[in-house]
Amino acid sequence: MQKYKKASVIIKLLIVFLLIPCTILSGIFIFKEKHHAYITTAVSILTLLLFYMGFEQKKITTRRLVLCAVMTCLSVVGRFIPFLKPTSALTVISAIYLGPESGFLVGSLSALISNFYFGHGPWSPHQMFAWGIIGFTAGLLSKPLEKSRAFLLLYGGVSGILYSLLLDVWTVLWYNGGFNLTLYKAAIITSAPHTLLYAVSNVLFLFILYPSFSSRLKRIKIKYGI
Repeated sequence: MQKYKKASVIIKLLIVFLLIPCTILSGIFIFKEKHHAYITTAVSILTLLLFYMGFEQKKITTRRLVLCAVMTCLSVVGRFIPFLKPTSALTVISAIYLGPESGFLVGSLSALISNFYFGHGPWSPHQMFAWGIIGFTAGLLSKPLEKSRAFLLLYGGVSGILYSLLLDVWTVLWYNGGFNLTLYKAAIITSAPHTLLYAVSNVLFLFILYPSFSSRLKRIKIKYGI
Protein backbone atom coordinates (compact mmCIF):
# COMPACT_ATOMS: atom_id res chain seq x y z
CA MET A 1 0.00 0.00 0.00
CA GLN A 2 2.85 2.36 0.88
CA LYS A 3 4.58 1.58 -2.43
CA TYR A 4 1.34 2.34 -4.28
CA LYS A 5 1.05 5.74 -2.59
CA LYS A 6 4.66 6.62 -3.43
CA ALA A 7 4.18 5.54 -7.05
CA SER A 8 0.97 7.57 -7.22
CA VAL A 9 2.73 10.70 -5.92
CA ILE A 10 5.57 10.27 -8.41
CA ILE A 11 3.17 9.82 -11.33
CA LYS A 12 1.18 12.90 -10.33
CA LEU A 13 4.33 14.99 -10.11
CA LEU A 14 5.44 13.71 -13.51
CA ILE A 15 2.09 14.66 -15.02
CA VAL A 16 2.19 18.18 -13.59
CA PHE A 17 5.87 19.03 -14.02
CA LEU A 18 6.84 16.94 -17.07
CA LEU A 19 4.03 15.56 -19.23
CA ILE A 20 1.86 18.68 -19.34
CA PRO A 21 4.78 21.11 -19.97
CA CYS A 22 6.18 18.79 -22.68
CA THR A 23 2.75 18.57 -24.29
CA ILE A 24 2.47 22.37 -24.31
CA LEU A 25 5.98 22.80 -25.74
CA SER A 26 5.18 20.33 -28.51
CA GLY A 27 2.45 22.73 -29.60
CA ILE A 28 5.10 25.39 -30.15
CA PHE A 29 7.94 23.41 -31.72
CA ILE A 30 6.14 20.53 -33.47
CA PHE A 31 2.46 21.11 -34.17
CA LYS A 32 2.49 24.90 -34.54
CA GLU A 33 -0.44 27.28 -34.16
CA LYS A 34 -3.10 25.50 -36.24
CA HIS A 35 -2.97 22.47 -33.93
CA HIS A 36 -3.55 24.34 -30.67
CA ALA A 37 -6.95 22.66 -30.27
CA TYR A 38 -5.27 19.25 -30.08
CA ILE A 39 -2.79 20.50 -27.48
CA THR A 40 -5.61 22.00 -25.41
CA THR A 41 -7.47 18.68 -25.57
CA ALA A 42 -4.35 16.75 -24.54
CA VAL A 43 -3.77 19.04 -21.54
CA SER A 44 -7.43 18.61 -20.55
CA ILE A 45 -7.08 14.80 -20.66
CA LEU A 46 -3.92 14.91 -18.54
CA THR A 47 -5.70 17.22 -16.06
CA LEU A 48 -8.57 14.74 -15.73
CA LEU A 49 -6.08 11.89 -15.34
CA LEU A 50 -4.38 13.79 -12.52
CA PHE A 51 -7.74 14.35 -10.84
CA TYR A 52 -8.69 10.69 -11.30
CA MET A 53 -5.55 9.61 -9.46
CA GLY A 54 -6.63 11.77 -6.53
CA PHE A 55 -10.07 10.21 -6.89
CA GLU A 56 -8.56 6.74 -6.46
CA GLN A 57 -6.44 7.67 -3.45
CA LYS A 58 -8.86 9.86 -1.52
CA LYS A 59 -12.10 8.06 -2.37
CA ILE A 60 -13.59 11.23 -3.78
CA THR A 61 -17.37 11.09 -3.80
CA THR A 62 -19.80 12.87 -6.08
CA ARG A 63 -20.00 15.59 -3.42
CA ARG A 64 -16.37 16.50 -4.02
CA LEU A 65 -17.02 16.51 -7.76
CA VAL A 66 -19.95 18.86 -7.23
CA LEU A 67 -17.81 21.18 -5.09
CA CYS A 68 -15.11 21.25 -7.78
CA ALA A 69 -17.77 22.03 -10.39
CA VAL A 70 -19.21 24.86 -8.28
CA MET A 71 -15.79 26.39 -7.60
CA THR A 72 -14.91 26.12 -11.29
CA CYS A 73 -18.18 27.82 -12.23
CA LEU A 74 -17.54 30.68 -9.79
CA SER A 75 -13.99 31.01 -11.09
CA VAL A 76 -15.19 31.17 -14.70
CA VAL A 77 -17.77 33.82 -13.84
CA GLY A 78 -15.06 35.74 -12.03
CA ARG A 79 -13.13 36.22 -15.27
CA PHE A 80 -15.94 38.48 -16.49
CA ILE A 81 -15.22 41.01 -13.76
CA PRO A 82 -13.22 43.83 -15.37
CA PHE A 83 -9.65 44.54 -14.24
CA LEU A 84 -9.60 42.65 -10.91
CA LYS A 85 -10.44 38.95 -11.27
CA PRO A 86 -10.92 36.35 -8.50
CA THR A 87 -9.97 33.33 -10.64
CA SER A 88 -6.63 32.63 -8.95
CA ALA A 89 -8.03 33.29 -5.48
CA LEU A 90 -10.87 30.80 -5.98
CA THR A 91 -8.42 28.28 -7.39
CA VAL A 92 -6.20 28.63 -4.31
CA ILE A 93 -9.17 28.29 -1.92
CA SER A 94 -10.34 25.17 -3.79
CA ALA A 95 -6.89 23.61 -3.53
CA ILE A 96 -6.55 24.28 0.22
CA TYR A 97 -9.76 22.43 1.09
CA LEU A 98 -10.14 19.94 -1.78
CA GLY A 99 -6.52 18.97 -2.44
CA PRO A 100 -3.83 19.70 -5.06
CA GLU A 101 -5.46 17.60 -7.79
CA SER A 102 -8.73 19.48 -7.35
CA GLY A 103 -6.84 22.78 -7.33
CA PHE A 104 -5.19 21.96 -10.63
CA LEU A 105 -8.54 20.87 -12.06
CA VAL A 106 -10.35 24.06 -11.01
CA GLY A 107 -7.58 26.33 -12.31
CA SER A 108 -7.14 24.46 -15.58
CA LEU A 109 -10.83 24.11 -16.39
CA SER A 110 -11.47 27.75 -15.47
CA ALA A 111 -9.16 28.79 -18.30
CA LEU A 112 -10.54 26.16 -20.69
CA ILE A 113 -14.22 26.96 -20.15
CA SER A 114 -13.94 30.75 -19.94
CA ASN A 115 -11.91 30.87 -23.16
CA PHE A 116 -14.93 29.60 -25.07
CA TYR A 117 -16.10 33.19 -24.54
CA PHE A 118 -12.78 35.08 -24.44
CA GLY A 119 -11.33 33.12 -27.34
CA HIS A 120 -9.28 29.96 -27.69
CA GLY A 121 -5.84 30.00 -29.24
CA PRO A 122 -2.29 28.75 -28.72
CA TRP A 123 -2.30 30.63 -25.39
CA SER A 124 -5.07 28.42 -23.93
CA PRO A 125 -2.88 25.45 -22.83
CA HIS A 126 -0.44 27.88 -21.21
CA GLN A 127 -3.22 29.58 -19.24
CA MET A 128 -4.54 26.17 -18.21
CA PHE A 129 -1.11 25.15 -16.93
CA ALA A 130 -0.41 28.48 -15.22
CA TRP A 131 -3.66 28.48 -13.23
CA GLY A 132 -3.40 24.74 -12.69
CA ILE A 133 0.09 24.93 -11.19
CA ILE A 134 -1.05 27.74 -8.88
CA GLY A 135 -3.82 25.47 -7.59
CA PHE A 136 -1.63 22.37 -7.36
CA THR A 137 1.06 24.18 -5.38
CA ALA A 138 -1.56 25.71 -3.06
CA GLY A 139 -2.85 22.20 -2.38
CA LEU A 140 0.64 21.00 -1.45
CA LEU A 141 0.97 23.98 0.90
CA SER A 142 -2.58 23.70 2.23
CA LYS A 143 -1.69 23.33 5.93
CA PRO A 144 0.52 26.44 6.27
CA LEU A 145 -1.81 28.42 3.99
CA GLU A 146 -4.80 27.50 6.14
CA LYS A 147 -3.04 28.32 9.41
CA SER A 148 -1.46 31.65 8.45
CA ARG A 149 -3.47 34.45 6.84
CA ALA A 150 -0.27 36.39 6.17
CA PHE A 151 1.27 33.44 4.32
CA LEU A 152 -1.96 33.00 2.36
CA LEU A 153 -1.94 36.61 1.18
CA LEU A 154 1.77 36.38 0.39
CA TYR A 155 1.13 33.28 -1.70
CA GLY A 156 -1.68 35.11 -3.48
CA GLY A 157 0.67 37.92 -4.48
CA VAL A 158 3.44 35.52 -5.53
CA SER A 159 1.01 33.39 -7.55
CA GLY A 160 -0.08 36.48 -9.50
CA ILE A 161 3.55 37.15 -10.39
CA LEU A 162 4.09 33.47 -11.22
CA TYR A 163 1.09 33.45 -13.57
CA SER A 164 2.45 36.44 -15.47
CA LEU A 165 5.98 35.01 -15.66
CA LEU A 166 4.70 31.71 -17.06
CA LEU A 167 2.64 33.51 -19.69
CA ASP A 168 5.66 35.64 -20.59
CA VAL A 169 7.61 32.43 -21.29
CA TRP A 170 4.93 31.45 -23.78
CA THR A 171 5.05 34.91 -25.37
CA VAL A 172 8.80 34.63 -25.98
CA LEU A 173 8.69 31.01 -27.19
CA TRP A 174 5.85 31.71 -29.58
CA TYR A 175 7.29 34.97 -30.91
CA ASN A 176 10.89 33.83 -31.21
CA GLY A 177 10.53 30.10 -31.84
CA GLY A 178 12.83 29.50 -28.88
CA PHE A 179 13.71 30.99 -25.52
CA ASN A 180 15.68 34.23 -25.51
CA LEU A 181 16.61 35.83 -22.19
CA THR A 182 16.73 39.36 -23.61
CA LEU A 183 13.25 39.05 -25.08
CA TYR A 184 12.00 37.48 -21.86
CA LYS A 185 13.27 40.44 -19.83
CA ALA A 186 11.56 42.78 -22.29
CA ALA A 187 8.32 40.82 -21.97
CA ILE A 188 8.50 41.02 -18.18
CA ILE A 189 9.04 44.78 -18.25
CA THR A 190 6.25 45.30 -20.78
CA SER A 191 3.76 43.21 -18.80
CA ALA A 192 4.76 44.68 -15.40
CA PRO A 193 1.50 46.68 -14.96
CA HIS A 194 -0.56 43.56 -15.66
CA THR A 195 1.64 41.50 -13.32
CA LEU A 196 1.08 44.02 -10.54
CA LEU A 197 -2.65 43.92 -11.23
CA TYR A 198 -2.67 40.09 -11.01
CA ALA A 199 -0.82 40.19 -7.68
CA VAL A 200 -3.03 42.88 -6.15
CA SER A 201 -6.16 41.16 -7.42
CA ASN A 202 -5.18 37.85 -5.82
CA VAL A 203 -4.36 39.42 -2.47
CA LEU A 204 -7.55 41.50 -2.46
CA PHE A 205 -9.90 38.63 -3.32
CA LEU A 206 -8.20 36.20 -0.92
CA PHE A 207 -8.58 38.79 1.83
CA ILE A 208 -12.28 39.27 0.99
CA LEU A 209 -13.38 35.76 0.00
CA TYR A 210 -11.28 33.43 2.12
CA PRO A 211 -13.06 33.89 5.51
CA SER A 212 -16.54 33.11 4.19
CA PHE A 213 -15.46 30.35 1.77
CA SER A 214 -13.21 28.65 4.32
CA SER A 215 -15.94 28.43 6.98
CA ARG A 216 -18.45 27.03 4.50
CA LEU A 217 -16.06 24.53 2.95
CA LYS A 218 -15.00 23.33 6.40
CA ARG A 219 -18.63 22.71 7.38
CA ILE A 220 -19.33 20.89 4.12
CA LYS A 221 -16.25 18.68 4.51
CA ILE A 222 -17.23 17.75 8.08
CA LYS A 223 -20.93 17.27 7.33
CA TYR A 224 -20.45 15.07 4.27
CA GLY A 225 -17.14 13.46 5.20
CA ILE A 226 -15.33 14.79 2.14
